[in-house]
Order: sequence, then structure tokens, then C-alpha cells
Amino acid sequence: MLNIGGSNDSSSWREFDRNQVSHSAAHYLMTIDRLHREFGYARVTDVAERLAVSRGAVSMALTQLRKRAWVQEDPHRFVLLTSAGKRVAKRVEQNYLILTRFFEEVLGVSPSAAQADACKMEHLLSFETGRRLVRLMQSILSDHARAAQLRDIAKLSETGSKPKATLRRAKPRKEQARV
Repeated sequence: MLNIGGSNDSSSWREFDRNQVSHSAAHYLMTIDRLHREFGYARVTDVAERLAVSRGAVSMALTQLRKRAWVQEDPHRFVLLTSAGKRVAKRVEQNYLILTRFFEEVLGVSPSAAQADACKMEHLLSFETGRRLVRLMQSILSDHARAAQLRDIAKLSETGSKPKATLRRAKPRKEQARV
């Protein structure tokens, strides 16, 4: 068993299986949302085509999403996201964008690897962690020299070489009085 920081608590890794949104559910919700933005509606056949799955697979997924009150169908059998479904789809989409940008711009990962890794993680990231990643990116990317150093260190770690220079410490900012 992995023992990080002296903790032997198994509850954290068990939470992975209890995550609110599965990878599959996230993609169904985001696909329905995109279809609505593009065409003004989403049908089972449209979702199936977009995700390259059968209509039966979509119907089964929609049953699960309906149980969570994330989707509903109108009288014309168009698939609609509920307000809760829209919030989940938006959060996952934002997480994807945050992660992709972090991987590309901060870590210097190739766009294809960044997109693939962000896709694997987008539904797992908490709102709080996403917000903190945005703040971290803003801090790092506002200092172009520090951002370049981080990318250089990331590239060097791939080759096993030591970086020529270490990452400089940022000077502590003085707290500004709030009025």
C-alpha cells in the first residue's frame, strides 16, 4: 500500500470509485450540452453519433443520468440537461480547459498529451482545486522568467539531466490592507 506523508488511510483512494461524476457520464453531459449549443437540440441519435456509440448505449446512459436528475426528455424526445446537469457539464468543461492549459503552458506538455491527460482527469477535479490551479497558473504565467524555468526543468526531467539553474524563489508579497 502506498504510504504518503505517513498516512495509511485508505479512504482517499476509495473515494475515486465514489466520485460524483464518472468519466462516461461527464462525456454524455458535455456532448448533450455541445449539441444544444450547436443545433438548439439533442437527440439520442445525435449523441450516439457524436460519441461513436450505439443508440442503445445512449439510452442506458440516459437512464442513469435521469436517475441523478441531470437530464430529461421533452415530449418530442429531445434530450435536455436539467439545471443540475448543466452545472456538472460546465464544471467538467472548465476543469478540462484548466487542466489542458496548466499541462501545456506551465508544464510544457505537448497539446495532444495535455488534452488526453485533461480528459482523464476533468471529472475528478474538485471546484476548489480547479480554482487554486487557476491562481497558481496566473502567478506563474505572470512571471515569464519563472514560467520558462519551470518548462525547462520539466523538459530536463525527461532526459534525466540536472537543470543548470534552480527555480528562484518569488519575493514574498506584502499584504495590502483591505478597506
